[in-house]
Amino acid sequence: MPITAILIGAVVALIVLIVLFKMVWRVAEPNEALIISGLGARSKPVNGLDSLGFKIVTGKGTAVLPGFQVSRRLRLDSRAANLEVSCVTQQGIPVRVRGVVIYKVGDDFVSIANAARRFLEQQSSMDGAIHELFTGHLRSIIGNLTVEDLILNRERMTSETRSSAADEMSKLGLVVDSLQIQEIDDETGYIVNLGRPHAAKIASLARIAEAERNQEATRREQETMRENAAVIRDTEIKKAEYEGEVSQAAQQARQEVILKETRNAELEAERTEKRLESEVRKPADARAYEQVRMAEAKREERIHYAQAAATEVQLKAQRDAEATRLLGEAQADATRQKGLAEAEAIAARARALAENQEAVIAQQLAENWPQIVEAGAGVFGNVDNMVVLNGAQGVEDMLAKALTLGGTGLGVARTLLNNLGSEGKNGQVVPASKDVTDHNPN
Repeated sequence: MPITAILIGAVVALIVLIVLFKMVWRVAEPNEALIISGLGARSKPVNGLDSLGFKIVTGKGTAVLPGFQVSRRLRLDSRAANLEVSCVTQQGIPVRVRGVVIYKVGDDFVSIANAARRFLEQQSSMDGAIHELFTGHLRSIIGNLTVEDLILNRERMTSETRSSAADEMSKLGLVVDSLQIQEIDDETGYIVNLGRPHAAKIASLARIAEAERNQEATRREQETMRENAAVIRDTEIKKAEYEGEVSQAAQQARQEVILKETRNAELEAERTEKRLESEVRKPADARAYEQVRMAEAKREERIHYAQAAATEVQLKAQRDAEATRLLGEAQADATRQKGLAEAEAIAARARALAENQEAVIAQQLAENWPQIVEAGAGVFGNVDNMVVLNGAQGVEDMLAKALTLGGTGLGVARTLLNNLGSEGKNGQVVPASKDVTDHNPN
């Protein structure tokens, strides 16, 4: 047998198997349940119940033998049934109630089995069954309620309706997801009249509220006007204050500018003064100091020169004074030696000249000349420095004046006269001469 024929046979066999699998295999969608009945279609006991006589498959796949088993689908998604009920309330007032019921087949196997037994081939009739069921229960419940209860407490009506229909819904395999009463109407106008007092009250309250609102609005408008006026006043005040602050700030700025200019002028003056001080004053001071120092140096030089000259003159005067003193001492000694040698001659001459007072005085002066010179030299004992301008002649004049000022010669003469006063010419006593002091200021 050729390989190609084998391959073709295998492919055909595979295709046949796929086709057969597609024909046999059934898969349940998430919102549906497979109800399989026929040969060998038995489900396991559920909640202690025996087998249902058919097989329920949800959410998975299963094999269905063609010709031996039958597979049907029961939808598990939600359904909506509209309600419109005409009934009479406890007060005897006819009303019409409209609502809607949201229901579905239960998810458990019991509910699916109950719904499958009742609606498997008639699923479109579920809405009619639900409508009739809830219509009956609503009439019964509304007959025990007042219109006020229907209007004010709809939750009670829906709760009682669901509770009363729960048993029937369980037998049908259905569950209620939601029950809503949408509208309640009455032909007598009871509901409208029932709301009129409240509406009138509300209208009155509305008018009162509107009047109060108008009054409040007026008051608020007046307050707003006052507030606006106050705001305008405050704005004007703030504006005036701001303008004052601006003016003050401008004035302060001008003052600051003036102060800054003044400070700059002061700084410029200080810089100019410092520049003048560094460029003019300090050089001038330096020159003045230099001139002062030069003048002081010249003065010191002149002082030193004068001191040197004075010292030289003093030394010369001292030398001259010493020479004069030595000369005087030599002369005095010579005179004394001569006087001693001539003592006899003088004595004789004195006797011879006893009558001549002037001669006696001259003789006495000659004899006492060394004492006279010594006394005259004593005038210069307290002299430190002496300047003699005329040389030796000046020294002689100075000594003569010293002898005259000191009164030494006159004192000696006075002594001699006193000694001779008791003797006179021819043995007579001659009074001593009066003491005469010659003072020459020069």
